[in-house]
Amino acid sequence: MNENIQTLKKWIDESDNVVFFGGAGVSTESGIPDFRSVDGLYNQKWKYPPETILSHSFFERNPEEYYRFHREKLVIDGVQPNRAHKRLAELEQEGKLRAVITQNIDGLHQAAGSKKVLELHGSILRAYCSRCRRPFPAEKMNHGTGLPRCRCGGIIRPDIVLYEEPLDQDIMSEAVHYIRSAEVLIIGGTSLNVYPAAGLINYYRGNKLALVNLSQTPYDSYADLVIHEKIGEVFSQI
Repeated sequence: MNENIQTLKKWIDESDNVVFFGGAGVSTESGIPDFRSVDGLYNQKWKYPPETILSHSFFERNPEEYYRFHREKLVIDGVQPNRAHKRLAELEQEGKLRAVITQNIDGLHQAAGSKKVLELHGSILRAYCSRCRRPFPAEKMNHGTGLPRCRCGGIIRPDIVLYEEPLDQDIMSEAVHYIRSAEVLIIGGTSLNVYPAAGLINYYRGNKLALVNLSQTPYDSYADLVIHEKIGEVFSQI
Protein backbone atom coordinates (compact mmCIF):
# COMPACT_ATOMS: atom_id res chain seq x y z
CA MET A 1 0.00 0.00 0.00
CA ASN A 2 1.48 3.33 -1.01
CA GLU A 3 1.68 6.30 1.31
CA ASN A 4 -1.30 8.17 -0.14
CA ILE A 5 -3.60 5.18 0.16
CA GLN A 6 -2.38 4.68 3.73
CA THR A 7 -3.30 8.29 4.47
CA LEU A 8 -6.77 7.85 2.98
CA LYS A 9 -7.29 4.67 5.01
CA LYS A 10 -6.27 6.54 8.18
CA TRP A 11 -8.72 9.35 7.43
CA ILE A 12 -11.55 6.85 6.99
CA ASP A 13 -10.58 4.81 10.05
CA GLU A 14 -10.70 7.92 12.22
CA SER A 15 -13.97 9.35 10.88
CA ASP A 16 -17.68 8.64 11.00
CA ASN A 17 -18.53 11.44 8.59
CA VAL A 18 -17.26 10.41 5.16
CA VAL A 19 -19.02 11.41 1.94
CA PHE A 20 -18.25 9.95 -1.49
CA PHE A 21 -18.87 11.79 -4.76
CA GLY A 22 -18.30 9.69 -7.88
CA GLY A 23 -18.63 9.55 -11.63
CA ALA A 24 -18.38 7.18 -14.58
CA GLY A 25 -14.94 5.92 -13.60
CA VAL A 26 -16.46 4.14 -10.61
CA SER A 27 -18.30 1.77 -12.95
CA THR A 28 -15.70 1.18 -15.66
CA GLU A 29 -14.28 -1.78 -13.71
CA SER A 30 -17.76 -3.32 -13.94
CA GLY A 31 -17.56 -3.14 -17.73
CA ILE A 32 -19.54 0.05 -18.25
CA PRO A 33 -17.70 2.48 -20.56
CA ASP A 34 -17.15 6.02 -19.40
CA PHE A 35 -17.70 9.03 -21.63
CA ARG A 36 -14.48 10.93 -22.11
CA SER A 37 -11.64 8.39 -22.11
CA VAL A 38 -10.03 7.08 -25.32
CA ASP A 39 -12.57 4.24 -25.47
CA GLY A 40 -15.46 6.24 -24.03
CA LEU A 41 -18.82 6.86 -25.65
CA TYR A 42 -17.84 10.33 -26.78
CA ASN A 43 -15.02 8.91 -28.89
CA GLN A 44 -17.12 6.33 -30.74
CA LYS A 45 -18.64 6.89 -34.16
CA TRP A 46 -22.36 7.52 -34.50
CA LYS A 47 -24.58 9.27 -37.02
CA TYR A 48 -24.93 12.02 -34.42
CA PRO A 49 -22.56 12.95 -31.56
CA PRO A 50 -23.55 11.20 -28.30
CA GLU A 51 -23.92 14.61 -26.62
CA THR A 52 -26.57 15.44 -29.23
CA ILE A 53 -28.38 12.10 -28.93
CA LEU A 54 -28.50 12.45 -25.15
CA SER A 55 -30.13 15.87 -25.27
CA HIS A 56 -33.73 16.81 -24.50
CA SER A 57 -34.32 18.44 -27.88
CA PHE A 58 -32.99 15.40 -29.77
CA PHE A 59 -35.20 13.04 -27.74
CA GLU A 60 -38.20 15.22 -28.54
CA ARG A 61 -37.62 15.31 -32.29
CA ASN A 62 -36.01 11.90 -32.91
CA PRO A 63 -36.95 9.44 -30.15
CA GLU A 64 -36.45 6.40 -32.42
CA GLU A 65 -32.78 7.24 -32.98
CA TYR A 66 -32.40 8.02 -29.28
CA TYR A 67 -33.68 4.55 -28.36
CA ARG A 68 -31.36 2.87 -30.82
CA PHE A 69 -28.44 4.47 -28.97
CA HIS A 70 -30.05 3.92 -25.55
CA ARG A 71 -30.50 0.17 -25.98
CA GLU A 72 -27.15 -0.40 -27.67
CA LYS A 73 -24.92 1.77 -25.49
CA LEU A 74 -26.63 2.69 -22.23
CA VAL A 75 -28.15 -0.70 -21.43
CA ILE A 76 -25.45 -3.22 -20.53
CA ASP A 77 -26.74 -6.56 -19.29
CA GLY A 78 -25.07 -8.65 -16.62
CA VAL A 79 -23.03 -5.89 -15.00
CA GLN A 80 -22.24 -6.34 -11.32
CA PRO A 81 -20.95 -4.00 -8.62
CA ASN A 82 -17.16 -3.89 -8.40
CA ARG A 83 -14.79 -3.51 -5.47
CA ALA A 84 -15.40 0.21 -5.13
CA HIS A 85 -19.20 -0.15 -5.00
CA LYS A 86 -18.97 -2.97 -2.48
CA ARG A 87 -16.49 -1.27 -0.18
CA LEU A 88 -18.54 1.93 -0.14
CA ALA A 89 -21.60 -0.09 0.90
CA GLU A 90 -19.55 -1.71 3.67
CA LEU A 91 -18.34 1.67 4.91
CA GLU A 92 -21.95 2.81 5.17
CA GLN A 93 -22.84 -0.33 7.12
CA GLU A 94 -19.86 0.32 9.42
CA GLY A 95 -21.27 3.75 10.25
CA LYS A 96 -18.51 5.68 8.50
CA LEU A 97 -20.01 6.74 5.17
CA ARG A 98 -22.91 9.19 5.34
CA ALA A 99 -23.85 9.30 1.65
CA VAL A 100 -22.88 8.39 -1.90
CA ILE A 101 -23.43 11.16 -4.42
CA THR A 102 -23.22 9.81 -7.95
CA GLN A 103 -23.37 11.09 -11.50
CA ASN A 104 -23.97 7.52 -12.73
CA ILE A 105 -27.32 6.17 -13.89
CA ASP A 106 -26.55 2.43 -13.58
CA GLY A 107 -27.88 1.66 -10.08
CA LEU A 108 -24.75 -0.28 -9.12
CA HIS A 109 -24.31 1.47 -5.77
CA GLN A 110 -27.75 0.27 -4.69
CA ALA A 111 -27.05 -3.19 -6.10
CA ALA A 112 -23.95 -3.34 -3.88
CA GLY A 113 -26.05 -2.52 -0.81
CA SER A 114 -25.68 1.25 -0.40
CA LYS A 115 -28.80 2.83 1.07
CA LYS A 116 -28.14 6.57 0.98
CA VAL A 117 -27.48 7.24 -2.71
CA LEU A 118 -28.13 10.61 -4.31
CA GLU A 119 -28.45 10.17 -8.08
CA LEU A 120 -27.69 13.55 -9.63
CA HIS A 121 -28.47 12.37 -13.16
CA GLY A 122 -31.27 9.91 -12.40
CA SER A 123 -31.40 6.20 -13.17
CA ILE A 124 -31.78 4.02 -16.22
CA LEU A 125 -33.64 1.59 -13.97
CA ARG A 126 -36.68 3.86 -13.83
CA ALA A 127 -38.96 5.12 -16.60
CA TYR A 128 -42.07 7.23 -16.96
CA CYS A 129 -44.44 8.63 -19.56
CA SER A 130 -43.36 12.00 -20.91
CA ARG A 131 -47.03 13.01 -21.27
CA CYS A 132 -48.89 11.79 -18.17
CA ARG A 133 -45.82 11.04 -15.97
CA ARG A 134 -47.12 7.56 -15.14
CA PRO A 135 -44.31 5.15 -14.09
CA PHE A 136 -43.38 2.53 -16.68
CA PRO A 137 -41.42 -0.74 -16.24
CA ALA A 138 -37.78 0.03 -17.03
CA GLU A 139 -37.24 -3.54 -18.27
CA LYS A 140 -39.76 -3.01 -21.06
CA MET A 141 -38.13 0.29 -21.96
CA ASN A 142 -34.57 -1.03 -21.91
CA HIS A 143 -35.14 -4.37 -23.63
CA GLY A 144 -38.22 -3.81 -25.72
CA THR A 145 -38.32 -3.04 -29.41
CA GLY A 146 -39.47 0.04 -31.22
CA LEU A 147 -40.64 3.17 -29.48
CA PRO A 148 -42.11 2.48 -26.01
CA ARG A 149 -45.45 4.17 -25.47
CA CYS A 150 -47.77 4.63 -22.53
CA ARG A 151 -51.42 3.59 -22.72
CA CYS A 152 -52.20 7.33 -22.95
CA GLY A 153 -50.17 7.45 -26.17
CA GLY A 154 -47.26 9.37 -24.70
CA ILE A 155 -43.65 8.38 -25.36
CA ILE A 156 -41.89 6.62 -22.50
CA ARG A 157 -38.58 8.07 -21.42
CA PRO A 158 -35.89 7.00 -18.96
CA ASP A 159 -35.79 8.79 -15.62
CA ILE A 160 -32.42 10.37 -16.40
CA VAL A 161 -31.34 13.97 -16.79
CA LEU A 162 -30.69 14.65 -20.45
CA TYR A 163 -28.54 17.50 -21.72
CA GLU A 164 -30.48 20.79 -21.69
CA GLU A 165 -32.48 19.63 -18.65
CA PRO A 166 -31.96 20.94 -15.10
CA LEU A 167 -30.84 18.73 -12.25
CA ASP A 168 -33.36 17.94 -9.52
CA GLN A 169 -32.97 20.81 -7.07
CA ASP A 170 -34.02 18.76 -4.03
CA ILE A 171 -31.29 16.22 -4.76
CA MET A 172 -28.77 18.97 -5.40
CA SER A 173 -29.65 20.67 -2.11
CA GLU A 174 -29.25 17.42 -0.23
CA ALA A 175 -25.90 16.77 -1.92
CA VAL A 176 -24.72 20.25 -0.94
CA HIS A 177 -25.76 19.54 2.66
CA TYR A 178 -23.76 16.32 2.88
CA ILE A 179 -20.68 17.76 1.18
CA ARG A 180 -20.70 20.95 3.25
CA SER A 181 -20.91 19.02 6.54
CA ALA A 182 -18.50 16.18 5.61
CA GLU A 183 -15.27 15.66 7.52
CA VAL A 184 -13.75 13.51 4.77
CA LEU A 185 -14.80 14.02 1.16
CA ILE A 186 -13.67 11.41 -1.36
CA ILE A 187 -14.15 12.23 -5.03
CA GLY A 188 -13.57 9.32 -7.36
CA GLY A 189 -13.85 8.30 -10.98
CA THR A 190 -14.84 11.67 -12.36
CA SER A 191 -13.11 14.20 -14.61
CA LEU A 192 -14.85 17.05 -12.74
CA ASN A 193 -15.59 18.67 -16.08
CA VAL A 194 -19.40 18.39 -16.07
CA TYR A 195 -21.30 21.22 -14.44
CA PRO A 196 -23.24 21.90 -12.33
CA ALA A 197 -22.34 18.56 -10.70
CA ALA A 198 -18.59 19.27 -10.62
CA GLY A 199 -19.24 22.55 -8.83
CA LEU A 200 -20.42 20.65 -5.75
CA ILE A 201 -16.80 20.29 -4.68
CA ASN A 202 -16.76 24.01 -3.89
CA TYR A 203 -19.14 23.48 -0.97
CA TYR A 204 -16.68 21.37 0.97
CA ARG A 205 -15.39 23.13 4.11
CA GLY A 206 -13.01 20.54 5.54
CA ASN A 207 -9.32 19.76 5.05
CA LYS A 208 -9.51 16.10 4.06
CA LEU A 209 -10.40 16.19 0.38
CA ALA A 210 -9.19 13.12 -1.52
CA LEU A 211 -9.29 12.83 -5.32
CA VAL A 212 -9.05 9.29 -6.71
CA ASN A 213 -8.95 9.24 -10.50
CA LEU A 214 -6.77 7.67 -13.18
CA SER A 215 -6.13 11.00 -14.90
CA GLN A 216 -5.63 14.54 -13.64
CA THR A 217 -8.63 16.76 -12.92
CA PRO A 218 -8.99 20.55 -12.83
CA TYR A 219 -9.23 20.27 -9.03
CA ASP A 220 -6.08 18.26 -8.29
CA SER A 221 -4.31 21.33 -6.94
CA TYR A 222 -7.17 22.00 -4.52
CA ALA A 223 -7.13 18.50 -3.02
CA ASP A 224 -5.40 17.51 0.19
CA LEU A 225 -4.69 14.07 -1.27
CA VAL A 226 -4.48 12.92 -4.90
CA ILE A 227 -4.34 9.27 -5.97
CA HIS A 228 -4.01 8.49 -9.69
CA GLU A 229 -4.95 4.81 -9.64
CA LYS A 230 -7.96 2.64 -10.47
CA ILE A 231 -10.61 3.36 -7.89
CA GLY A 232 -11.46 -0.31 -7.38
CA GLU A 233 -7.84 -1.10 -6.54
CA VAL A 234 -7.71 1.77 -4.09
CA PHE A 235 -10.92 0.82 -2.29
CA SER A 236 -9.89 -2.81 -2.06
CA GLN A 237 -7.04 -1.61 0.17
CA ILE A 238 -9.09 0.57 2.51
